Amino acid sequence: MRLLTYLFISLITFAGALQAKDTLTVYTYDSFAADWGPGPKVKASFEAECKCTVDFVAIADGVAILNRLKLEAEGTKADVVLGLDNNLMTEASATGLFAPHGITDAALNLPVDWSDDTFLPYDYAHFAVIYDTEKMKTPPASLDQLVTGNPEQKIVLQDPRTSTPGLGFLLWMKSVYGERAGEAWAKLRPRVLTVTPGWSEAYGLFTKGEAPMVLSYTTSPAYHMIAETSDRYQAAAFAEGHYLQIEVAAAVKSSKNPELAKRFLAFMTGPGFQDHIPTNNWMFPAGKTSSPLPEQFGQLVTPAKTLLYTSDEVAANRRQWIDEWLNVMSK
Repeated sequence: MRLLTYLFISLITFAGALQAKDTLTVYTYDSFAADWGPGPKVKASFEAECKCTVDFVAIADGVAILNRLKLEAEGTKADVVLGLDNNLMTEASATGLFAPHGITDAALNLPVDWSDDTFLPYDYAHFAVIYDTEKMKTPPASLDQLVTGNPEQKIVLQDPRTSTPGLGFLLWMKSVYGERAGEAWAKLRPRVLTVTPGWSEAYGLFTKGEAPMVLSYTTSPAYHMIAETSDRYQAAAFAEGHYLQIEVAAAVKSSKNPELAKRFLAFMTGPGFQDHIPTNNWMFPAGKTSSPLPEQFGQLVTPAKTLLYTSDEVAANRRQWIDEWLNVMSK
């Protein structure tokens, strides 16, 4: 009887230990957490190291993640937010919901200098118009050619209110056209097949043949070249230059697992995370990888010029620039 009692108590203790296992909740965008994205591999890699559980919560896109966090405020279940970008950092920081990462020795590899003490980069790429070579023999060679081109050749865009690529394209348009951006949007509007909430929906419509062009990244053709051994989908090089996106993650100040959150951010800059970025998230890694990038990354479009607003400039003008876009696109 004592043996049975001992075994019963041991089982309860063991079950309690399993239940007590720390869980790290990470808010991210849907393509990162998807089965084909880097999320599952990053999860397995970090769980093996931390002896914890990683729970990725998929939210449509980067701007939508920030919007949700604002609504949840200190009551959020998130420990880490992964999927904001350089354009949203000032606005995100102003919420007071994020904690400094405390990482001083991250070996970052970026095309610009980086010194932020809250937001830590994990990948980057320039935005690009991806076109279907079977449907377009002569793609636009500039943003102006896209804006003023044949309206029968459509493009799928993303909503700047919910999507970081959508916001990136809005900033690209503004950086090139300035005060004439409203006029440029009006000229482009007939070419826009639809505006989707996030990147996944837009790219899915494109690959299904709904339109010959889509807003994505200079790195997107690498997926088709490597995973599909196909050169069908290519990035158009624009004479004015391309807008840069740097994706970032940050620890949430109200996290119940603050040390685990910081440990994840430190892990994020190393090979256990970064190895899964080039051929799962199809972006350039911002940290150290254990091996060189596939040769196909050397065949991608290299922008002649990098376009970039500071995060402060975006925060000060985002609402006004979105209203300008909305005023044209909603007519």
